[in-house]
Amino acid sequence: MGDPIKTRKKYKGPGHPWESWRIEEERAIKRDYGLKNKREIWKTSSELRRLNVQAKKLIRERAKNNPQAEKEQKQLLGRLFKLGLLNEGAALEDVLALELKNILDRRLQTLVFKSGMSLTSKQARQFIVHGNIFVNGRKINVPSYLVSREEQFNIIFNPNSSLVSDEHPEKVKKAQIKAAAEKKRKAAEEAAAEQAKKLAGDMTEEELEKIEREIGAVVVQ
Repeated sequence: MGDPIKTRKKYKGPGHPWESWRIEEERAIKRDYGLKNKREIWKTSSELRRLNVQAKKLIRERAKNNPQAEKEQKQLLGRLFKLGLLNEGAALEDVLALELKNILDRRLQTLVFKSGMSLTSKQARQFIVHGNIFVNGRKINVPSYLVSREEQFNIIFNPNSSLVSDEHPEKVKKAQIKAAAEKKRKAAEEAAAEQAKKLAGDMTEEELEKIEREIGAVVVQ
């Protein structure tokens, strides 16, 4: 049973500590999602395994026409739909197709970054831990919090946080980066147009007419 005071480890780490392919894979995931350590990956992997085990068990029990399995299946699929991990009308077999990325994409840290509220994933983590993020009217300071479909569009800055102000240095930096990216995009478009114009000027009338005929034939088709 163990000591009731001490909490048991709720995840399972890798079976072998020195697998180069796994180390590189975990390093890429840790970098892409701005995770604190690889333990967060192992916790998510363990949760994914628990879902797979539960789904396989329900599939076996369903084949035996167990009425309790139908009830548990409905509850499992409903919970995963609410979390945005499955689409409406999904089956138990779809649970087995879930990947690590599907769960990581539902983390609050990931959604804060993808919504444009932060410049990087690590900055999103900092905002959350410091209590600058509200979800559905509640302050959430856990980066690994799984956001439901209903909560996804109710992620805002803490009204009492200085990040709400447009004069905040991070907001100014974000605006500058956005403006620089837009300027770079326009410059690239102008350069491409200039290059196309130059190429068109080097072509003969016959070549231009041939291209126009080919374009017209494609449109007709």
